[in-house]
Amino acid sequence: QVQVAESGGGLVQAGGSLVLSCEASGRTGSGYAMGWFRQAPGKAREFVATISRDVDRIYYEDSVKGRFTISRHRADNTVYLRMNSLKVEDSARYYCAAGHIAVTEERGYVYWGQGTQVTVSA
Repeated sequence: QVQVAESGGGLVQAGGSLVLSCEASGRTGSGYAMGWFRQAPGKAREFVATISRDVDRIYYEDSVKGRFTISRHRADNTVYLRMNSLKVEDSARYYCAAGHIAVTEERGYVYWGQGTQVTVSA
């Protein structure tokens, strides 16, 4: 069993930055690809970014390319999502998930965190 926990959400003005963290703990938590998804009120959850276990595959959703950066620190099984130039439309609950391969689809992930709220004000 792997536990996934996100942190770092909050309120920020448009144009600002936030860094989300995600720790995967438990059985071989470092052996998983890690993905970030988000869900805004009234909308379906959508893919944001993913990084493979060996950091040889990284994918981003088109609207965040050039603004968001995903990285991982293998030593402590932590994945980060640095979000720059935030827009109001980036407001959502952000979820971290662990899966066997780095894919953009939700069904590719096995373990999910509870999410952390990001609110971007105009």
